[in-house]
Amino acid sequence: MRQVPHWIGGREVAGTGSRRLPVFDPATGEVQAEVVAATTEEVRTAVRTALAAQPDWRAASLSRRAEVMFRFRDLVDGHRKEIASLLSSEHGKTIADASGEVARGLENAEFAAGAPHLLKGGYSEQAAGGVDVYSIQQPLGVVAGITPFNFPAMVPMWMFCNALVAGNGFVLKPSEKDPSVSLLLADLLRRAGLPDGIFNVIQGDKEAVDALLADPDVKAISFVGSTPVAQSIYETGTRNGKRVQALGGAKNHMVVLPDADVPAAADAAVSAGFGSAGERCMAVSVVVAVGSVGDKLVEEIATRIGRIKVGAASDPDAEMGPLISQQHRDKVRSYLDGDGGEVVVDGRTAAISDGPGFFLAPSLVDKVDTGSPYYQDEIFGPVLSVVRVDTYDEAVQLVNDNQWGNGTAIFTRDGGAARRYQYDVECGMVGVNVPIPVPVAYYSFGGWKASLFGDLHMYGPDGLRFYTRTKVVTSRWPDPATSEVDLGFPKVR
Repeated sequence: MRQVPHWIGGREVAGTGSRRLPVFDPATGEVQAEVVAATTEEVRTAVRTALAAQPDWRAASLSRRAEVMFRFRDLVDGHRKEIASLLSSEHGKTIADASGEVARGLENAEFAAGAPHLLKGGYSEQAAGGVDVYSIQQPLGVVAGITPFNFPAMVPMWMFCNALVAGNGFVLKPSEKDPSVSLLLADLLRRAGLPDGIFNVIQGDKEAVDALLADPDVKAISFVGSTPVAQSIYETGTRNGKRVQALGGAKNHMVVLPDADVPAAADAAVSAGFGSAGERCMAVSVVVAVGSVGDKLVEEIATRIGRIKVGAASDPDAEMGPLISQQHRDKVRSYLDGDGGEVVVDGRTAAISDGPGFFLAPSLVDKVDTGSPYYQDEIFGPVLSVVRVDTYDEAVQLVNDNQWGNGTAIFTRDGGAARRYQYDVECGMVGVNVPIPVPVAYYSFGGWKASLFGDLHMYGPDGLRFYTRTKVVTSRWPDPATSEVDLGFPKVR
């Protein structure tokens, strides 16, 4: 059985722990590899390695760090197919979907390559007589990223591109469910010229996470995952004196007004609801049908669901792959046994849902009760709910009352209504006739409410702010003949 190693000090290192975690092929249900879960001592070794290497990397010029990121970007671009194939084999998403993930990850390397401009401070000459004041951005030291199974290439790049170019050392703890792509990215960073020891990968589960949270030399933690875990990591990390950004769950609403282009809205709902088998934190999981649009919209969505080709990533015609594990597939299936809505399309009846692998065909549930598990839970699978409301105001209230505030979208031909929605809605990312409003890399990604614990969003400008801290220098070079003792509080006039 292939064993997935760690990456410490610029090379692969076999794990020494006793616990083995299976890595499945979601398309067949078979175990294809094992993760040797890291011990607390191995996590400490990775942190110490980064700690020892970081001072020299911090001292490297901004142009040198940017050059490494430029080279890394080119290497990732040249290995798109290899990265996409590797993550598809362990996650199960289609090659086309995986290729899109790699493309969005590349944006972050491109943004980070602009660090010499982005890390500029400010300078105020003659703030007082003979006194200049300026600010500089400095790295934190050693930082860590804990990333989810659904984007094993893109989300790590959200984190480490900015962290590294800012001069930090980095320890990545990828998901144990699809860990191999992290090693390929580590090797590409090495080939790009990143010094050994600056980037390290620790394979494992909660034990490794707990060790990172407790390690006094880890100055910051970035996390993407479920809301309960995000809250726990935020509380534990901050209690231990760390800076933390922890992105949690979502229940993304797509509001469709009566004047919307219904076929276009149906296309968007199906694409955003069932891409990657619904295992996206930005997936549309609730369609809010306003007024008279409901019947026609449900009919159009149901028709499109029937055309979706579900299959393994190795099938070039497949549009949607399996879920990540049998346990998760069975949990998603169980929602369709409950009350609280009318099942219009039942994915359990499709032949592929009973075959080998962790497949579940798409399902559509209409007239969902907002008190039911369909609406209250983050299902994180190919189950699309439709909630019907009478008015725009009811739709906005529905979105704003939800505990999560990650992403939302509105479909309408009315520019005034769209502008009002982006003003009214309490959500971190808003799409106008765009169902998955994931920002480009020169903005930042992050939700509101229970979708984010912390003050700064991820990647983009907020990402660089998260991985640096500001130092303000007040400088005076006086003429010695004019100096004098003054015990009063410093004045600027």
